Amino acid sequence: MKTTMAILGILVAAVLAAVSSYNLMTGEHNALFTQLLLGAMFLVLGFGECREKRKPTAIIAFLTSGFSLFVGIDILLS
Repeated sequence: MKTTMAILGILVAAVLAAVSSYNLMTGEHNALFTQLLLGAMFLVLGFGECREKRKPTAIIAFLTSGFSLFVGIDILLS
């Protein structure tokens, strides 16, 4: 299960890097996908930290994920 979280985290980070690179190269600033992917990445990071019994780091990651997802949904709805 630990390997699955690591693979999922690397996959989300790679997609986030690709979308961010595309946005920088084209000059297109699409913050929606970037924010949602950041939220997903911090969510996966929080679950990984929680499994390794690092509760303070997991709580910070979950709070960051919640804020990032909130901003992403706010961008989506506006």
